[in-house]
Amino acid sequence: MSALLEIEDLRVTFRTRYGEVTALDSVSLQVNAGETLGIVGESGCGKSITALSVMGLIPSPPGKIAGGSIRLNGEELIGVSPARMRALRGSDVAMIFQEPMTSLNPVFTVGDQIAEAIMLHQKVSPDQAFRDAVALLDRVGIPSPDRRARDYPHQLSGGMRQRVMIAMAVSCRPKVLIADEPTTALDVTVQAQIFDLLNEIQRDFGAAIMLITHDMGAISEMADRVAVMYAGRVIETATADDVLDLPQHPYARGLIDCIPTLGRADHALKEIPGVVPPLHLLGKGCAFADRCAYKFDRCDAEKPLLTDHGRHPVACHGAEEGRI
Repeated sequence: MSALLEIEDLRVTFRTRYGEVTALDSVSLQVNAGETLGIVGESGCGKSITALSVMGLIPSPPGKIAGGSIRLNGEELIGVSPARMRALRGSDVAMIFQEPMTSLNPVFTVGDQIAEAIMLHQKVSPDQAFRDAVALLDRVGIPSPDRRARDYPHQLSGGMRQRVMIAMAVSCRPKVLIADEPTTALDVTVQAQIFDLLNEIQRDFGAAIMLITHDMGAISEMADRVAVMYAGRVIETATADDVLDLPQHPYARGLIDCIPTLGRADHALKEIPGVVPPLHLLGKGCAFADRCAYKFDRCDAEKPLLTDHGRHPVACHGAEEGRI
């Protein structure tokens, strides 16, 4: 497999009232053709900032890409002209945002909004673009697509709005599709339908998918490989099976232990104590140290690097020294 999207040593900072804060710290990822990379972690870990960096949507000011590289099909995106980024966004790389009600324009019909995306990247008439939009709504499983194309976002259910977002994202057959929490606030039946739809679209279009989520169940369902993020850094990366079955980082283990176990009345639901620390309060050691049951002196004094200590890369002093 060839890498369609390569992120290397990406660093993103924001100006805040506390000074300059690092939101992403040396993040390196790659997404290969035809595969799904799952990016998992709690809210505030840097998952969405990574996606927005790829899309060229970091608000500036206060944010800026302070270093690193983002290459899409070999083309460097950092420093590219706004016109070139607009040409790539939607056609080569597209994003499904996590809350369609705030991403769709409430005063335009969903058909018109999909048609606008088509006309932006393809030389077709407005009538043809609208017909293509109807076909896409049918493709993503919306019943009566001719009628629904003339509806406004508030007239659709949450699941239908999410399908509209998917139709818009795949309207120009992007090489890379970023799905940012695509099943947030949807019931489990609709979640399964959305995942099936994404798998079907990947098979038909050959797209690489970057799936951003905090749900380890979604990771087991969708991902080929996984990157676990915490406090703006990648702390473990491996195949989905390795991360789910043999996690090396205590944080990854904690995420998996939080998954309810069906049919085990004696299996107590666990939680990870504490919360993700504010980025402006990160010390020089491991950001997870205060929440970690395996913490020792080195964890407070030295930031662990993402290196291979066994089966796959992990940023953990305990894994490096064989304490975990």
